[in-house]
Amino acid sequence: MSRKRIILVTAGIMLSLFLASMEATVVATAMPTIVGQLGGLEHYSWVFSAYMLASTTTVPLYGKLSDIYGRRKLYVFAMALFLAGSILSGLAQNMNQLIAMRALQGLGAGGIMPLAFILIGEMFSLEQRSKMQGLFSGVWGVSSIVGPLLGGFLVDQLSWRWIFYINIPPGLLGAALVALAWRDQAHGHERLAVDYAGAALLTVSVVMLLLGLMSSGIFSWILILTALLLFLLLLWVERRAADPILPLSLFRDRLFATANTHGILAGSAMFGSVSFIPLFVQAVLGTTATQAGITIMPMLLGWVTASIIGTRLLLIIGYRRLGVIGTASLTTGAFLMSQAGMETSEAVLWTSQVSLMVFIALMGIGMGLSIPSFLIAVQTSVQRRQLGTATSTLQFSRSMGGTLGVSVMGAALSARLASNLVAADLDPDLVRQLLDPLPGSQVIIAEGARLAMADAIHVVFVIAFFAAALALITVLFTPRTELKEQLTEREAPLVSVD
Repeated sequence: MSRKRIILVTAGIMLSLFLASMEATVVATAMPTIVGQLGGLEHYSWVFSAYMLASTTTVPLYGKLSDIYGRRKLYVFAMALFLAGSILSGLAQNMNQLIAMRALQGLGAGGIMPLAFILIGEMFSLEQRSKMQGLFSGVWGVSSIVGPLLGGFLVDQLSWRWIFYINIPPGLLGAALVALAWRDQAHGHERLAVDYAGAALLTVSVVMLLLGLMSSGIFSWILILTALLLFLLLLWVERRAADPILPLSLFRDRLFATANTHGILAGSAMFGSVSFIPLFVQAVLGTTATQAGITIMPMLLGWVTASIIGTRLLLIIGYRRLGVIGTASLTTGAFLMSQAGMETSEAVLWTSQVSLMVFIALMGIGMGLSIPSFLIAVQTSVQRRQLGTATSTLQFSRSMGGTLGVSVMGAALSARLASNLVAADLDPDLVRQLLDPLPGSQVIIAEGARLAMADAIHVVFVIAFFAAALALITVLFTPRTELKEQLTEREAPLVSVD
């Protein structure tokens, strides 16, 4: 393609990356207000889980389908789904509608990110991509600042519905730039096999598992058992698939297995915490949506900064040591978060919010150090023909961990809060007033409702700490082979052929 077309496509991709990276923080900032207006606190986690589940399970399919039908068509289709889901989410009148439309939005998001990186891979050489890494890291850095602040501003000054409508202008512009400037290359797709059965079984089994974890009684166990049976069927199907969506053979490698296990546990701790911190800050500490957004901003900045620094230190101190340091930072931040409690005086209130920012920054730094180190180590250790599959599976594990973490924490929050309200003989509507107080009603709200919410969210942070601690234990099982040795082993056959 011409230089002009490459510039236009790159601009479109940057807009897409900006949208995708900003989405989670904008919605997390607005969720307490949304629940306050629409009700349905027991469904709080599903607003995140539905989006993450839909986007996670469709990632492998988009890559394969783009090989068959072309990148441009799939990119435009994914962006259309994302924007349609955004508009309908903004129009939602209850939590069930919002969850359904978030799932539609996630179906589109599952294509935007992988297709963006596929386009980058086709346009630029490896050397060019390394030079442009700073540019794309800058997009994440800017979104980490803009996302929480924009979400809080829109909620406080306009309406929570605008956090979804704001996606439309950049989304349309990004899709138009890619659609007009991109030219698909010829792909020989006659031999490609798309693992539809594996994708369907994976999605249904995870949905069943989530429903089981969030239900109670005998129905819960029936759903969990069904999920287990479907997962066993998935393993049987994947062993016979020509191009499986889950590469079971790769899991025999200890580095790959531990990296994916770390991704599930770390993703659960990180994304679970981020989803509930705005609820804690607004409902327990009594701040605004804007202040809630500011609270989670250090996590994103710490993640981006540590990722840039960590990749430079990787060859000096080794991926394993970097992974241990990063996961230890994540665990330390999660432990400190689990100790967070409610304070009432103005001076201590500010101190509490600042403390939360420090704790979440430690967690972000931990993710920024550990996640890229494992990604690069896995990419280095696998064969070239397995590079794409290994990379997408590692990303899948982290996203799936976040989905499971948010769901489990949401179920724990709902159960503990309901128990606390009953024990204190309080009306559940007090929680709704806590999240979306009427003018002048703050004084009337019982302090017991605030304490009940604080105790329920404390359970969430404890679960996040245990997930992070398990991730730290997992890292200790990582092979001690250094990255340089893996590079030599992997490149040796190429040198001998030449």
